[in-house]
Amino acid sequence: MRLTIATALLLLAAPTASLSAQAPSPAAPLPGDGPEDARLKQLFQDSDERGLKLDPMGAIYRGDLRYADRFGDYLSDARDEQQRRDLEGDLAALAAIDRAKLTPIDRVAYDVFRNEQQTALRGFAPANLKIRRAMPIDHMNGIQTGYPDFASGKGAAPFKTVADYRNNLTRNAGYAALYDRVIARFRDGMAQGIVLPKLTVRNMIEQFDNLIAEGVEGSTFYQPVTKFPATVPAGEQAQLKAAYAAQIRDVIMPAHRKIRAFLATEYLPKARESVGLSAMPGGTDYYAYRIESNTTLPLKAEEVHQLGLSEVARILREMEAQKAAATFTGTLPDFFQFLRTDTRFQPKTAEEVRLGYEAIGRRVDMRIREQFSLIPKTRLEIRPVPDFRAKSAAAGSYDAGTPDGSRPGVFYYNAYDLPNRYLWGMETLYLHEAVPGHHFQVSLAQENTALPAFIRFGGNTAYVEGWALYTESLYRELGVESDPYQRMGGLNDEMLRAMRLVVDTGLHAKGWSRERAIDYMLTNSPMPKSDATAEVERYIAMPGQALAYKIGQLTILRLKAQAKAALGTRFDPRAFHAAVLDAGAMPMPVLERKIADWIAGQPRG
Repeated sequence: MRLTIATALLLLAAPTASLSAQAPSPAAPLPGDGPEDARLKQLFQDSDERGLKLDPMGAIYRGDLRYADRFGDYLSDARDEQQRRDLEGDLAALAAIDRAKLTPIDRVAYDVFRNEQQTALRGFAPANLKIRRAMPIDHMNGIQTGYPDFASGKGAAPFKTVADYRNNLTRNAGYAALYDRVIARFRDGMAQGIVLPKLTVRNMIEQFDNLIAEGVEGSTFYQPVTKFPATVPAGEQAQLKAAYAAQIRDVIMPAHRKIRAFLATEYLPKARESVGLSAMPGGTDYYAYRIESNTTLPLKAEEVHQLGLSEVARILREMEAQKAAATFTGTLPDFFQFLRTDTRFQPKTAEEVRLGYEAIGRRVDMRIREQFSLIPKTRLEIRPVPDFRAKSAAAGSYDAGTPDGSRPGVFYYNAYDLPNRYLWGMETLYLHEAVPGHHFQVSLAQENTALPAFIRFGGNTAYVEGWALYTESLYRELGVESDPYQRMGGLNDEMLRAMRLVVDTGLHAKGWSRERAIDYMLTNSPMPKSDATAEVERYIAMPGQALAYKIGQLTILRLKAQAKAALGTRFDPRAFHAAVLDAGAMPMPVLERKIADWIAGQPRG
């Protein structure tokens, strides 16, 4: 799932959200709410409002346009200090609320808020903040990876009125100016010996080359003025076209050239050949923090590594069974090579990919109510990944819509390098990114007005990605992966998440090289080298993030097994899935407590 602009810039930012151009209100009172519940909801509202003012683009993503005429003070020391003070204040106010006097749903919200704020605050500890400041962007999380799409007329930024178009010009100016702060922070990092790997820098240089090569009228930033809505008067359209062209030519492109030149001539020579955090000053401790902040559990790197090795071995055994079911007579590596190279599995056109995903969606929709009683109202659209980021993007991703229906959820499929976009991987990818994966989880949370905004629009990777990976295990119930090849696609995706436990810890705690990590992934799965390379370079740029998928999935599967054992024939998957989804994203310890309470509260037969 792609991060919002603000989250990509500030991985540990305070939660922010709203729904309209008006100030957000506390979550609606529920039957049984008492004074402590009201105090808690007011705390959530106050915290949310402070965050919205700090994060104008994050607000736009949620449909709140009150701050749409500004870009935001991203990557500034003043912003960092304000966030730290806000987190400390929120935790102090939370401690003054008596949790025992809250309703059950508000006790869950209390626990989620406390866990998330405590984790975010640890990110502002001097040692952690020092490393985060020194590496402000990379090829996965940099502002250049998301903002162009945000401002393209097809992203989250609205383009319905003249004011919308002019607000976007203001934000674009802020975007261009941000690169001066990026360069300043990179230079501080160089002075401290805290620098990115060379391969990450080269990937960023290529991204800026792609943006620069678009020119003016071919620029992603020019797209909003290529087609105007009827609400923009004809007399304004020529002026806006001229203003956008001038800004791209005189402001945005010079900023792109400046950061590109800095990266190529000044930063790249100082970047490190090593790829793991352990090779950097303070990197080992920072990686320990990254593991806990992403998995929401206090796991050790070696523990995660061994769990990954165990999961890889299990999945290999299942792959052997699918090889036999396909009547393939060679070895498993031979079968991997067959899946990678046989042209029957390679789409011929991007249109074939699109039609394939639409057909999968129709099949899943026919069975979805057998497993789910909660169905989101938000529409889902299927779109190709924009060209400028297709080369370094994943095979698929999801962008959230808005709860009011003004923007649909979007499943993005990647049609770059078609020979390596295998047909056998499509069904499992759809389950994960679209239905019932990210689209269900994100949309249901956003649509639930009983939840506080930080839960409706927030989330942690272990829950969000753990849920999406868990939904891949529902292939049989949802009528997909019915032949050995599509099932190998499902196993390949599960293997990817298992290998991440091995490779991420190998890179950042065991000194693995990029090449060793890529070879490990190719040896244990049929994924193409281009995908394995992109995955490894993602782990290098985002330490610990990829661990959360498998950790979250295993937690949900364990809780499901506990529920089945406790309830027997009374177990209903629709009720279990509702219990997991109906309170929004939770850290794993909070989810474990919630499901235990749900099991205890089920009527006895």
